[in-house]
Amino acid sequence: QVQLVESGGGLVQAGGSLRLSCEASGSIFSIDRMGWFRQAPGKRRELVAAIIGDGRIDYIDSVKGRFTISRDNAKNTLYLQMNSLKPEDTAVYYCNARRSSDWLNYWGQGTQVTVSS
Repeated sequence: QVQLVESGGGLVQAGGSLRLSCEASGSIFSIDRMGWFRQAPGKRRELVAAIIGDGRIDYIDSVKGRFTISRDNAKNTLYLQMNSLKPEDTAVYYCNARRSSDWLNYWGQGTQVTVSS
């Protein structure tokens, strides 16, 4: 089992910044991908950014150049630095960890990010 605890969401004006954190615990040795998803009202959950096992990083096009995903292995913590935020970034953001053996997904509780115009 893997437990994920998120923090760092909130309300910010357009153009502002927020940093999300996700602390992982449990069987983290079994994880091959960690990332951030988001889900806006009425929309499907989408993968925003991820770090895959060997360190490769992927972003969706809409956040490239504005968001940065990183991790601190010593603290077992994943981060998402979000700059130049836009109203369309408003969503619940979820930390995700995927188990390598069977691609089972673990989820955090979600944190609300609201960007006002």
